[in-house]
Amino acid sequence: MNNNKPKFKQIIDAAVKVIAQNGYHASQVSKIAKQAGVADGTIYLYFKNKEDILISLFQDKMGQFIEKIEEEILKHQGADEKLKALIGMHFKQLAEDHDLAIVTQLELRQSNKELRIKINEVLKRYLIVMDQIIKDGVDEGIFRSDLNPRLVRQMVFGTLDEIVTNWVMKDQKYELINQVDEIHTLIINGLKKV
Repeated sequence: MNNNKPKFKQIIDAAVKVIAQNGYHASQVSKIAKQAGVADGTIYLYFKNKEDILISLFQDKMGQFIEKIEEEILKHQGADEKLKALIGMHFKQLAEDHDLAIVTQLELRQSNKELRIKINEVLKRYLIVMDQIIKDGVDEGIFRSDLNPRLVRQMVFGTLDEIVTNWVMKDQKYELINQVDEIHTLIINGLKKV
């Protein structure tokens, strides 16, 4: 990924818009180039092909996405509040960028195994953040000590992911952020020591 060149961000942002509007399969490199205001050939100075654009887009955008969540979590004390901050930032960032939400929730669900492996690599950093919150909650005595961290992480991520996908499928007709408290309560009640 050659993201230190000046047109990289321009092309990535154009790709998000084009893929959100047309779907991944109908998004020709030429459409992305036109949206970015660059010649078709310029795209190939940065990316090998369309799949490389999609992977680079995910690496770049999700890298920023996870970074913002990590920064927000540092402002909070205790696993309970950190988890709420994570849910809030997950929803806030996707609610603020509808095109990115469409791309992450729908267009990145490709059946291509190689693509899925690369996407999972990027997500590992996010899952580490979740694992740490779960561990903190157990260490603080807030969460049950018999939790299976991997299962909890899948449950939390799966819940957030499905809620955002549902919001995208409903044409983003309601405020995603308004669901943070309720989701946080449901998840916390499942993890808390009784």
